[in-house]
Amino acid sequence: MDSSISMRKMRRRQATILACGFLLLFVAAARSDGQSVEVTLHVDFESSAPTRKEPVALPVSVVWLTPVAANAAAAPPLPAHIFQMAQRNKMFDPHILIVPVGSIVVFPNRDPFFHNVFSLFNGKKFDLGLYETGSERSVRFDREGISYVFCNIHPQMGAVILSLATPYYAVSREGAIIIPQVPPGRYHLNVWSESATLESLNAARRDVTVQMTATNLGSVSLVAAPSPLAHHANKFGESYRESPDSASPEIVY
Repeated sequence: MDSSISMRKMRRRQATILACGFLLLFVAAARSDGQSVEVTLHVDFESSAPTRKEPVALPVSVVWLTPVAANAAAAPPLPAHIFQMAQRNKMFDPHILIVPVGSIVVFPNRDPFFHNVFSLFNGKKFDLGLYETGSERSVRFDREGISYVFCNIHPQMGAVILSLATPYYAVSREGAIIIPQVPPGRYHLNVWSESATLESLNAARRDVTVQMTATNLGSVSLVAAPSPLAHHANKFGESYRESPDSASPEIVY
């Protein structure tokens, strides 16, 4: 009898321990799935010429984290949206635009003359052709990449569109990067700035680990360089033709 009671007590105790174990595992899994932390980083710039001093204001940079398969929580799908990059006063507004992959960017012409927006770089290649004031053209950015955008008529016009497949990104503020709500795990770190050499941008890429608590990834050093937007060819790979009247320039189709 006593032996039977003891056995029942032991089984209840074992069941209680197992139940508690499963509960702890469930809570831990729930916390892991729902947990996210703040990731910080600092982007510094060094001059490519030893005699030059570091710029007073640090150039703008963008940092994003791409989850490594099976080692980080899968990034939630980003909803595609419609964005706008206007042509106004012979400038693109905004100068830098970040959009989720699959989004549409509309290019309205707000100037009293023609524009021809195009991009031939490794992001999204397109040529919108010549279109007049008050009209607009659009492009779907269906792949991840960086697109340098120009006008085939006005060489001073230049902008950048970053199409990203991850929500974990941030734009620098005086070199400081703060990416909120990043789940712990392994990620590819990507850095971009129009004022850095391609070599230093490639060297800055690496795999990083985001901890269970706020994670500081230290600093990244980029080598300063002139923006590729400053001097570029037209959509035919040729130099721009000068025109005394920018409102009715000499246009090559």
